[in-house]
Amino acid sequence: MNTDLTVRRDSALTTAVGEAGQAANAAAAGATFADYRSRKAMNTLRRQDAALALFSDYLSQATAGSAPTGDALAGNPRAWAGVTWGLVEGFAKWMLLQGYAVGTVNARLSTVKTYAKLAAKAGALDPRALALIGTVTGYGRTEGKRVDERRAAADVATRTGHKKRDPVTLTRHQAEALKALPDRDTPQGRRDALLLAILLDLGLRVGELAGLAVGDFDLDARELTFYREKVDKVQVMDLTITAELWTAVGAWFAHDAPALGPVLRTSSKGGALGKPGMSKRAITARVAYLGVLAGVEGLSAHDCRHTWATLAARNGTPVDRLQDAGGWASPAMPLHYVEAARVANKGVVLE
Repeated sequence: MNTDLTVRRDSALTTAVGEAGQAANAAAAGATFADYRSRKAMNTLRRQDAALALFSDYLSQATAGSAPTGDALAGNPRAWAGVTWGLVEGFAKWMLLQGYAVGTVNARLSTVKTYAKLAAKAGALDPRALALIGTVTGYGRTEGKRVDERRAAADVATRTGHKKRDPVTLTRHQAEALKALPDRDTPQGRRDALLLAILLDLGLRVGELAGLAVGDFDLDARELTFYREKVDKVQVMDLTITAELWTAVGAWFAHDAPALGPVLRTSSKGGALGKPGMSKRAITARVAYLGVLAGVEGLSAHDCRHTWATLAARNGTPVDRLQDAGGWASPAMPLHYVEAARVANKGVVLE
């Protein structure tokens, strides 16, 4: 056996594998951001892009105008070269001074850390810099309260943004009155009745409602089958869960539903129905308008979902059933709607 030949051959093979590995790393590095973003929902990308655009604004101020754009931060790993933990921590503090809500600060800080991690994976950010960026933390619930108290004492104005600080929770009487408000003798009224019943009796997210199609409704089985993007799951809902819901569904399909496509339809100021499909913004605006007619200011589509979950929890719906019906991936969110008992250990079984 020629040992020298074997050594040279193994060495050549090791070199070839190493070169191929380096080439693969280079190719993967260039596609790191694109691959990550291709796996995310459009709503997630919009939130992340808004966070990165804000980070770019902060960097421009911190560096006297020499900073990458939000688009560069979202798509080019090299844009992250030079980002340090001090800049990231400064970003969090800057947002607080700008009046952003603590929840918004935490969410945007999380986005920055995620993209910094991707940049390090692509080789554009030093691993030691990434490790220090990882030590920058957001604000817990108690910490957030203290921050808000101090901002209030210092008279720092807080931004309301598009999301309200506190949701509107309707009483059962208010919810029933709201559902009874639309005029069922008009096309627009029947549309509004269906819209409100789905939000208040099924607890769908506004995006899920906007995405419902005619074919999702099985009137013979009295069921609704639809896809929930948040949990990547197809679910079936009972349309007879309340009399109001089933009545609204029946009236809509008997008179006004499109033959195909989105189940809801737009409407004009005069009340005439238009083409199939209502955007999330249009649904939310309509809910707000109907809320004003019912004497409830600032009502949103999400408030209807919040009300559905709150009333279901108060009626004793088990957390696991509430989680499944609400389309949550974990019990953390439905637990928010379960009110604490006056006697803390009431209901605890030991024997």
